[in-house]
Amino acid sequence: MSTIIAGHFQLQDEVQDASAALQAAGFAAERISTFYSNPPGQHAVIPTGGDRVASPGAQDTPEGLAKGEVTGAAVGAALGAATIPVTGPLGPVLGGLVGAHVGSLYSFSELKEKDESGPPPRQAGMLVAVAVDEADVPRAIDLMRQQGAQAVERSEGKIEQGDWKDFNPLSVPQFV
Repeated sequence: MSTIIAGHFQLQDEVQDASAALQAAGFAAERISTFYSNPPGQHAVIPTGGDRVASPGAQDTPEGLAKGEVTGAAVGAALGAATIPVTGPLGPVLGGLVGAHVGSLYSFSELKEKDESGPPPRQAGMLVAVAVDEADVPRAIDLMRQQGAQAVERSEGKIEQGDWKDFNPLSVPQFV
């Protein structure tokens, strides 16, 4: 494992210039990796696509949906029972079905977005990463900034032949 310094860039020309500047400063080309990191949710980490099996904010959906259906069915059946003189025995049944449907729809409107107050995920964009010895960390950071990196992060990993082998797009970036 090496220390990796990665700069975030917007344009391909900036990536090429930063890579060339790192090589001109003495960093070996095989220890430099350039690539595009997809937006969160679009990394195809799991076989069916995406980054996670379920959305982090969707964990309460089954419970909320069930509560809405049960409450709606009970209210609908009670209202349907009041219509027995007009609708006969089908009143409570139809009231329960309609109430369950309306209750399930209402439960969706009550769902709240998960509070994402933690560190922000890595944003999409071009990255230039270089594996460095600890003594070269400040120099690599300075070079990234001089080349116009919008953000610079520090990580641990393995770059071999220009490929960051263990890059995890879902990891929380440690910005410097």
